[in-house]
Amino acid sequence: MFTLYDTTLRDGTQREGLSLSVEDKLRIAMRLDDLGIDYIEGGFPGSNPKDIEFFERVKGVSFSHAVVSAFGSTCRKDTPAAEDGGLQALLDTGCAALCIFGKAWDVHVTETLQAPLDENVRMVRDSVAFLKAAGRTVFFDAEHFFDGYKNNAPYAKEVCRAAAEAGADAIVLCDTNGGTLPHEVALIVTLMNDEFDVPLGIHTHNDGGCAVANSLVAIDAGCMHVQGTMNGYGERAGNADLTAIIPALKLKMGIDCVTEDQLRLLTEVSHFVAETANLSPYPQQPYVGASAFAHKGGVHASAAARLPEAYEHIDPSAVGNLARVVVSELAGRASLVMKAAEMGIEVSANDSVLTGVLDSIKEKEYRGYSFEAADASLELMLRKAAGSYSPFFRLESFRCIMEKREDGRVMTEATIKVHVEGHRFIATAEGNGPVNALDRALRIAIGRFYPALDPIELTDFKVRVLDEKKGTGAVTRVLIESTDGDKSWGTVGLSENIIEASWEALVDSVDYGLSHPRDVT
Repeated sequence: MFTLYDTTLRDGTQREGLSLSVEDKLRIAMRLDDLGIDYIEGGFPGSNPKDIEFFERVKGVSFSHAVVSAFGSTCRKDTPAAEDGGLQALLDTGCAALCIFGKAWDVHVTETLQAPLDENVRMVRDSVAFLKAAGRTVFFDAEHFFDGYKNNAPYAKEVCRAAAEAGADAIVLCDTNGGTLPHEVALIVTLMNDEFDVPLGIHTHNDGGCAVANSLVAIDAGCMHVQGTMNGYGERAGNADLTAIIPALKLKMGIDCVTEDQLRLLTEVSHFVAETANLSPYPQQPYVGASAFAHKGGVHASAAARLPEAYEHIDPSAVGNLARVVVSELAGRASLVMKAAEMGIEVSANDSVLTGVLDSIKEKEYRGYSFEAADASLELMLRKAAGSYSPFFRLESFRCIMEKREDGRVMTEATIKVHVEGHRFIATAEGNGPVNALDRALRIAIGRFYPALDPIELTDFKVRVLDEKKGTGAVTRVLIESTDGDKSWGTVGLSENIIEASWEALVDSVDYGLSHPRDVT
């Protein structure tokens, strides 16, 4: 039976800048179970208190499918397996599955472990046998296997054979340095599969950009167990990305590793893991990225609307993703009609409104606007052109004053004059910058009329200088990301004055948020 083994909670956390609390790890484990992962590696209990706590707390979690696994090393050299503290720590977790690694590259044995080659083989054999005698499922990770095989194939195979003879449930071939190429992996796995009766597994790293490809060719060559992480998280360039491997196996290679319903959770779980890890989802990520099924070119988008399978390698809904049209200066009428339909705006390809909006988009993008990450600004433009937009307020004027104070603090004061429902309001507020101050002043001025403004907040603010050669006189583009706690949207502003550009993006953000109030029922 084919098995999926997720090591996000252990190998994935070795990514630079990624740290998960015990609570984070428990929440992710439950979502991985929803996804249909067979084995979830929770951590290295012999390495830190956090992982010890995780294994203690996970005992109280009921999983519908997944088995939690603990990770560790073989026994130390010159130490009997039964007396090794690390192996005992693995057993103490109570996990039904355990994964241990051992050296498969002779250079690492002699230089890193500084042990005789036969002692390393003894460590592997005795460790696997000891854990199997305790009634556990045991996976043996043959560390640096592919480099070891290329350097000394007989020894690499001897290490794996020792684990197999001791009862390992799978021998996992590891490309630990991540530099092996797919044709090498395919050949070596084929040769190993011919010699070994025990199931083989694959564990790859992405240093050469081939982790997913190496995993897939290894499976095609006979591996029945694959290890990876969600979103490819891991040290250096990362691990094999299970969000690309799982749909490839299910949809392209005919391996029923998850159910269709579980596969439809893939995008959701991918983004959940990213958000829990406090990392932005990668838009260009295969299968689950926001741009994975985005169509930008006008002719391309038009054709994709008529025959999606001609331009999409899978049905996006199969992995819980969506096809969408990205409107830019490349857009044609069909693209804009499709985009308007996404937003609930009815226009036809022959609508004169469409011509005006299309010309406006192309003119604005020529000046420096970008609507790819500013769908909210695009929707407002469409609604204004279609006559279905009513402004929530009218600006009379605003001003910003920056002050550096005696105590070293820098504060900005913004004063805004607006008209709302026939009334004129003047509001002043301080902030740590002009955008913050303007945002606060605007809320003071119009908040009493629009309670839906309360949950809206800015989550990201990006500034791009479009012509560096003009220095401080260059045109500046501002992109703002906002949320109301349920949904997020992007807006754009452009001006030679950064505050004016920021104001434009801020107003669009508020207008869009108030046009789509959060459903609190």
